[in-house]
Formats: sequence, C-alpha cells, structure tokens
Amino acid sequence: MIDILMPRLSDTMEEGAVAAWHKKPGDAVALGDLLVEIETDKAVMEYEAYEAGTLHEILVPEGDQAVIGEVIARIDDGGGTSAASAPAPAETTVPTAEPASVATPADAAAAAGSPTPAPTARRDPHPAPDRERVFATPLVRRLAREHEIDLERVAGTGPGGRIVRADIEDALAHRRPDATEPVAPQSTPLPIPKTSSAPDLRGSTAVPFDKTRQVISRRLAESSSTTPHFSVTVAADVEDLLALRRHLNDLSADSERPKISVNDLVVRACAIALRNTPGVNASFSPNDRGSTLIHERVNIGIAVASDTGLIVPVILDVDQKTVSQIAAEAKELATLAQEHRLSAAQLSGGTFTISNLGMYGVEQFTAIINPPEGAILAVGSALPEAVVRDGTVEARHRMRVTLSADHRIIDGALAAQFLRALKALLENPMTILV
Repeated sequence: MIDILMPRLSDTMEEGAVAAWHKKPGDAVALGDLLVEIETDKAVMEYEAYEAGTLHEILVPEGDQAVIGEVIARIDDGGGTSAASAPAPAETTVPTAEPASVATPADAAAAAGSPTPAPTARRDPHPAPDRERVFATPLVRRLAREHEIDLERVAGTGPGGRIVRADIEDALAHRRPDATEPVAPQSTPLPIPKTSSAPDLRGSTAVPFDKTRQVISRRLAESSSTTPHFSVTVAADVEDLLALRRHLNDLSADSERPKISVNDLVVRACAIALRNTPGVNASFSPNDRGSTLIHERVNIGIAVASDTGLIVPVILDVDQKTVSQIAAEAKELATLAQEHRLSAAQLSGGTFTISNLGMYGVEQFTAIINPPEGAILAVGSALPEAVVRDGTVEARHRMRVTLSADHRIIDGALAAQFLRALKALLENPMTILV
C-alpha cells in the first residue's frame, strides 16, 4: 500500500486544499496519471501519480485541507503494507491545457498591483448537458454544500467551464423561494453572517478569503509587522527612455516579437543596478547571530494582480537577458498567472520584486516587502512635469520609484546607492541595452 502525501508545491506552502480528485476508489492508477488538483497558497496545481496501482481510499475529500506530509489517499500496489509515496517535486508540476481556477473577486494586492484581468463573460447557470464531472474549487464546493446547491445544475463561467464563486452567488440570487435550483444569472454577493442582534447599517457583504488570499493576508501582515523597513524615493527623467521604447517598438513592428513596455525596461535596469549593488539583492537569515544572504543570481519577481489576489511570477537571471527576452517572458508569465497555470518553479526563487502601478496613473506609492526578499521597488507613472534645463523651463516626463528595504540588512546609504544607479540607467537608457 502506497501513502499519497500532501506535497509541497511552493516555497511558502504550509498546507494545501484538495481542489478535485481525478480518480475515485477502485480506479486503476498508472504512472503519470493526473491524480488530484491541489490548491496551494499561490495557485491550483496538478499532482501526477508517481506509483502505479489501484486507488484504495481517499482520506482527504474535495474541499478539505491537509498539512504538508499528511496522507491524503492510498494506492494499492499489491504490496499489502503502507509506504509513503514521495511527493512530486515542484519543478515537475506541469499544468495541462485545462487550467484549474481559484474563485475570488478581481482586486489588486495590498502591497502591489498590475493590470486587472478582463471580466469573464457570464453564462446562464442552467443544467449543463452530459457533464461527466463537476469542476469547482474547494470554496465553491463548501458554499454549495452550505446552501444545498446541486453543482451539476450550475454552468461554470471559469476557465475550462469551472464553477466559480460568482456562479454560486448567481444561483443564490435567483433561487425561487420554494425551490433549491437557480433560475437566472445575476451577481449578488453572499450575505454577511450576523454575529449579533444589532442591525448592520453599512449594507455590508462578506467576501470569504480563499486559500491564496488567506496566505497573502498573513504573509504581508507578518512582513509589515516583523520586518523593520524604510522607504526611499527618487524621481528619474524618463523622456529619453520613452523615446527609446517607441523606437524599439517601431523597429519590431513587422516582426512577431512582443511590444516592449516601460516595465520591461525598468526590470532590465533594476537587474543591472542590483548587479552593481549586490547588497540589495539579498535576504535576511535568522540564524543564531543573524546574517545577510547575498544572492548570486538576479531573479526578479513581477507583481501581477489576478482574480485570486497578488501573484508574483519570477524571471530568472534577468541581468543575463535582453529587453526583448524579458518582454516575451513577462508577457507569457502574466498570461499564465491570469489563467492559473503557473508552475511552482515559475513562482519561486525571487531575489527582488517590482510592483508597477503606473498604468493606473499612480504617481508614487510604497510597496510591502515580499518575504523572504530584502527589498521591493514601487514604480509610479511617467508624467510630464515642468523641468528647468539649461536655464529654461520645459516639459519632461518624470517617473518616481520608491525602494522599500529591510533595514536589518540594507542601510539608507546602500538603498541610496541602488537608486542612484537605477536613476542613471533610466536617464541614459542606451546603457540598459548593452
């Protein structure tokens, strides 16, 4: 008998929820078969069978959680005795064409942001014909049980037809008083539970946290309360940077190469600045006396807002890549993030994070450090300002960037050195390309 253990699928994962079982007791399991979908703190990932046999029993049903290493199922391999099956390595978790989805409203993270995904078209939540099995997240299944909704009679509007929380809200909003089935689509949030007899005069609704939002809340609260941090801001003249971007995109207009964004140039400039000031490309290590971990590789996380909250996919070895390579990889990672198809490897290994709210017109903000990293850069919008040059006033685009740093390992002077190097690169953009 082989024990299937809750695997560690991300570097910050402490427990996981079973999103969906792809096998039922009695089913044959072959090596490499998709066995179960696990909802982690960052995404819903697929777990393949690493042992062959027959699924003997499921110990953690869909919607329930288990800590890392807990037995969630057993496979009968004919051996008779129980043995633990090695969890799948994070690097081998490969999403299939049908992505798993986590359901929450679209919103930017408290510490960072990026473009909000386009709204998903709604479908009429009437019975879907010939559905072999229901695709739904643990949150959706729990809500369906609590409100006695038959998921087989709800059409999902998520990726791959997956039922999301909004579909359950529609079902609740349009349930007939004498029936248990939905009748028409409309978005109505779940009512907030009453905790006292006092009336709620605020017209509030409760939006339950899913697994991802729970971890975001906990980790960012821990970061802001336990990390002694400070912030430093500089304004860079990016008139030449914007002109260079236009020129590069004009040159590649007829090619299949992706358009280069301002953020792509900022990412590349940060990588060079980090290489020149390695003390910022670092983390705090809480050993006996405390130490600074200087990272040899420059791996930059790019904050992306998805319908599950903040996701930070990582571009590895940015200092060794061209702007075009960075643009292509950033676009691919952002797409995978919106579709919930990022692998654990694509979410791990970051040494520095960039959060850009410039596309929202935000001039300046302060981001919360993404642990265990030592710093994060908040990028504002490039806006025209009156600037004195050679004794005359002219309009120039300027962009403010704010570095938040862990004061245990980064002093003010080091932070200032990094921003000085970054500003010089942004104001002399040809140096970014070489």
